[in-house]
Amino acid sequence: MNWTQLLSGKRLGMEEYHERKHERTDFQRDYDRLIFSSPFRRLQNKTQVFPLPGSIFVHNRLTHSLEVSCVGRSLGNNVSKGLMLKYPEGSVNFPEIGSIVSAACLAHDMGNPPFGHSGERAISGYFSEGNGKSLENQVRNEGGRWEDFIHFEGNANAMRLLTHQFIGRRKGGFALTYCTLASIVKYPYSSVLSEKGGKFGFFQSEEETYTRIATELGIHTNHTGALRFIRYPLVYLVEAADDICYQIMDIEDAHKLRILTSEETIGLLLGFFCGERLEHVNRIMTMVDDINEQIAYLRSCIIGLLVDECSKVFLENEESILNGTFGSTLIKEINEHARNAYAACSKVAYSKIYRAKEVLDIELAGYHIFSHLIDHLTDAITSPNSSYSKLLLQRIPDQYDVNAPTTYGKIQCVLDYISGMTDIYALDLYRKITGMSLPAV
Repeated sequence: MNWTQLLSGKRLGMEEYHERKHERTDFQRDYDRLIFSSPFRRLQNKTQVFPLPGSIFVHNRLTHSLEVSCVGRSLGNNVSKGLMLKYPEGSVNFPEIGSIVSAACLAHDMGNPPFGHSGERAISGYFSEGNGKSLENQVRNEGGRWEDFIHFEGNANAMRLLTHQFIGRRKGGFALTYCTLASIVKYPYSSVLSEKGGKFGFFQSEEETYTRIATELGIHTNHTGALRFIRYPLVYLVEAADDICYQIMDIEDAHKLRILTSEETIGLLLGFFCGERLEHVNRIMTMVDDINEQIAYLRSCIIGLLVDECSKVFLENEESILNGTFGSTLIKEINEHARNAYAACSKVAYSKIYRAKEVLDIELAGYHIFSHLIDHLTDAITSPNSSYSKLLLQRIPDQYDVNAPTTYGKIQCVLDYISGMTDIYALDLYRKITGMSLPAV
C-alpha cells in the first residue's frame, strides 16, 4: 500500500464532490459531523464498564470516546511528524493523519449496543442458543449470512451505522471520508471468516461498501483467496488509543469506586516508570496531598509515555504495516518495562474490576433486558399480523425498514433499533412492554 492513495479525501456517497474546497479539511469535517450527531450524543447514556453514575462519576461510552479521540490525535500527530521527516517531498497528506485518527476514534464505539459487552453477548446468544435459533434455516435459505447474528460485533455495527442509507436519510449514511471509515475497521473481513473470538469488521449488507473503500484506498487482500483484507494502517493508531484509554481509565474508575485501594492503584501506575523517570514522577506527585490528584497526574504521565511508545512502534514497523505483515498490535510491542506494567494492569482489571459485583450486576440485568427486547421485537417483525405485533411495530422509528423483503433484513431492522438505544431507553421500553410501568396520566 502507498500513502498517497491511502490518504484520499473522497467521501462515501458524495464521491463527485470530493475535490470541493472548504475552510475545514475533509477530515476535520468528519470530526465535526460525528460530534454533532444524535448517535454520538446517545453514547452519554451507554455503559462503558461500570453502571452509569449515581453519586460517583465514572466513564460512559461518550467520555471514553472523547478521551480516545484526544489520545488518537496525539498518536496521529506524532506519526505524521515522523513520516514527514522520512518523506520530506511534501506531496502526501501526512499533516491530516491526526485529524483522521481523532475522527475515527470518536466513531469507534458508536455501533455498540447498551449495557456494555453484555448487549453484544445477548444478541449473539439469542440467535445462537435462544429463540432466534429457529430463524437460521429461513435466513440461510434466502441467502442471508447467519454468522452476522451469532457473532454480533459492535465494530461491524459501527460500519453499518455510519454507511447505511436508512429510510429518509442521505446517501452514504454519515457521508464520511473513506479514510475515516477504513480507520475504524479493526477486523477487515466478514463474519464467516471470524476467528475464535467471533470478531469481524462488516456485515453482509456492508461488504460491498467496504470492498469499494478498500479498492479506492488500495487496501490489499491477504492473498488467501477469501475476502480478508489487510488492515488499513491508521487502524493501528485507533486501536492503540483505545487500548491506552480503557486500561488506564478503568483503573482510575475502580479506585473512585473503592474496588481498588489507593495503595494498589498508585503501585500499579508507578510500575510504568523506572530509574530517573520514576524519581521525577514520585517527586512531582508528592507535591500535592490529594490522592485523586496524585492518581490523575500518574495517569497523564502514563498516557504520554504510551503515546510516545506506540508512535515509535508504528514508525519503526511502517514497512511491515504497509505490506500487511505486521502481525501484532502497537501496545504489545512497546518497551519491556512498560509492557509488563500494562500486563499487570490488565491482570488486575480482569480479576478485580471486570468481575466486580457492580459490573456483573449491570451485565446480568442488561443481558436479561436485551434478550427480552430482541425476542419480542423479532417475533413482531417476523409475524407482523397479530394485534400485539402491530402495536409493538409502531414503536420502531420510521427510519428502520420493518417491511424488509428478507428475514435477514427484518432481523437487521430490529438490531439497528435496539443497538442504538441507550441503557435508560432500553430499560424504559422493557418495563413498558412487560407492563411493569405505565406512562404517567
